[in-house]
Amino acid sequence: METTPPILKYNLNEEEEKKEILRQYRGLLKELKPKLKPGDKELIRTAFEIAAEAHKTMRRKSGEPYILHPLAVARICVEEIGLGVRSTICALLHDTVEDTDITLQDVQREFGAEIAKIVDGLTKISTVMDTNTSQQAENFKKILLTLTDDPRVILIKLSDRLHNMRTMDSMKREKQLKISSETVYVYAPLAHRMGLYAIKTEMEDLAMKYLEPDTYKYIAQKLNDTKRERTRFINDFIRPLKDKLERADFKFEIHGRPKSIHSIWNKMKKKGVSFEEVYDLFAIRIIVDSPAEKEKEDCWKVYSMITDEYNPSPERLRDWLSNPKSNGYEALHTTVMGPQGKWVEVQIRTKRMNEIAEKGLAAHWKYKEGASVENRFDQWFSQIREALSSQDTNSLDFLQDFKTSFLTEEIYVYTPKGDIKMLPVGATALDFAFGVHTAVGSRCIGAKVNHKLVPIGHKLRSGDQIEIITSAKQKPSQEWLNLVVTPKAKQKIKDTLKEEKRKVAEDGKYILQKKLEAIGGMMTQHNIEELASFYKLNSSLDLLYEIAIKKIDLKELKDFTASGDRLFPPKPVKVEVEEKKEADITDRPYNKKDAELIIFGESSDKIMYTLANCCKPIPGDDVFGFVTTGEGLKIHRTNCPNAARLMANFGHRIVKTKWAKNKEISFLTGLKIVGLDDVGVIHKITNLISGEMKFNISAMTIEAKDGIFMGNLKIFVHDKEELDHLCNALLKLSGIEKVERYDTE
Repeated sequence: METTPPILKYNLNEEEEKKEILRQYRGLLKELKPKLKPGDKELIRTAFEIAAEAHKTMRRKSGEPYILHPLAVARICVEEIGLGVRSTICALLHDTVEDTDITLQDVQREFGAEIAKIVDGLTKISTVMDTNTSQQAENFKKILLTLTDDPRVILIKLSDRLHNMRTMDSMKREKQLKISSETVYVYAPLAHRMGLYAIKTEMEDLAMKYLEPDTYKYIAQKLNDTKRERTRFINDFIRPLKDKLERADFKFEIHGRPKSIHSIWNKMKKKGVSFEEVYDLFAIRIIVDSPAEKEKEDCWKVYSMITDEYNPSPERLRDWLSNPKSNGYEALHTTVMGPQGKWVEVQIRTKRMNEIAEKGLAAHWKYKEGASVENRFDQWFSQIREALSSQDTNSLDFLQDFKTSFLTEEIYVYTPKGDIKMLPVGATALDFAFGVHTAVGSRCIGAKVNHKLVPIGHKLRSGDQIEIITSAKQKPSQEWLNLVVTPKAKQKIKDTLKEEKRKVAEDGKYILQKKLEAIGGMMTQHNIEELASFYKLNSSLDLLYEIAIKKIDLKELKDFTASGDRLFPPKPVKVEVEEKKEADITDRPYNKKDAELIIFGESSDKIMYTLANCCKPIPGDDVFGFVTTGEGLKIHRTNCPNAARLMANFGHRIVKTKWAKNKEISFLTGLKIVGLDDVGVIHKITNLISGEMKFNISAMTIEAKDGIFMGNLKIFVHDKEELDHLCNALLKLSGIEKVERYDTE
């Protein structure tokens, strides 16, 4: 939420600004017109005036008046999600409590408790007391707590996030990275879960624009270049289908649309193919206008017409008619072989299904009569409610759990009686057992999946039928935590383990008491906590437990001094090891001078740092600095596999980083080369790298199999420019199919 003074970039004079604000406000009212009841207009006007007055001295980073942001958010809520009057009021007021003098009491007095509660849900937490958690995770947890009472909180939050992503050009680079990462990490999956596909894809594309600008530009350019031939192809593909549908008297719409840049990039990465080889660059969507009772029948009729015309790929049929996704999505997807030997994805849905696919959760309320549909969301909310109520962990763990269990796709499995249960992807037989009942989970020793015996950690797949096998002697162990993904199972296992720990810790209490008495100390909570922190343990329970299992023998207790009822730890002795830590940081396989390589912020101070092993950055890569605990500053690439998680959870630890020009230092990086196993191909490669281009090869492994060779090279390069130059030169060699950088871990 930006509150900086105006920047000269925004040149409108005051009169024009006022006109623009009014234009946006009228546009909002026009969109809302069909939903307005008597008195609504006045309420919206009041909310608008309060917000305009409260934000009147504030401007966004781009220099425009701040009030344009709440107006834009309200318009997204109404136009793109289909929300109504009350959500519009909340959207207009969503930043007032946080950024201006207006209080929640003011909002409640003016608009009632319901709206005040939503605005409170949208107001960020300003302080976080606990050091081992992060502000972002806390805020997210707060939004979710309100979500289960009123899902509109999330829908308005998503609109707010989308507008921030659309208008991020004037922000500082590190802010762009942090917001983009948070968006891909949490908000895009959440939009998906709410059934807002258009918003999800736009968020992912915008985030990619900032996180991986080069790839983004490359794919966007490619899509632009191939636009004409794509349109021609789509028209050729659609023509025969249109005829068939018209002859069968269907009322329908049919469109072709390219896949999003982000999903094309995901395909390229996952399948390891180039842009030209991504086969379903576009999808065709057929929307049929049919009455509720004939929806399924009509969709299957259309399906059979398509497969009469084009051959389908049998394993690519997705039937979400019989089993809608838990976010309410219903459709039939099939991939068929079109003209020119190209695969095309075809999506078939009815008008109602299309509205639900576009507007997600908000459209559900409109079709509330279909109870089973509502049920899906209700089920989901009640699972979140359950997870939130049993949460005693810190918010970062919670965010991780939430992500793995609520934001992934789900699978459907069956009980022995044939009832259907929904679980997140990656769930195991043990998750299923805890889903049935805590007692069943705690005693689970194995399961039968489709009548075959499997271990408790067996991962389930959609359509499996599961029978749990229990034993009265079984009890949960620490390892179980690695075998489950659902929060319910995790929480129950933790509770049981804690109970066990408490029983064992009782013995530790007795031992500690005896030893304390020996040095004249007393058994008080303060003293136990003092000892726990001395042994670097998280809680007094851990201390007593480790004493009981003889992991701590308390021989250091003799160095403590007891005075009255208090214990005082020995004074720490300065150890040489500390200096070694400093040396570790700079002790890298390349020249010590590389501390000059990076410029932080605006000053070019020399700061100690290490390069992250997970992504091995080299000069020229887009990078950011991350302040770690204990290891100083780590430099990561912005497209590092861990980047989104780090920036989304610990945005406050991100440091702006850029490379200084320095050609003296070489960095180790890895290349993967794939090609045809031809005579002399290895010689050609090494000759080019070492002979012609004078690169130093540190290691090389080559594996040939069935006429294909795969080589892994570790090479010293100075920067990304050099590496790109080398990759292009290698690709020009005959028989080389693919050259890509990999991280040398």
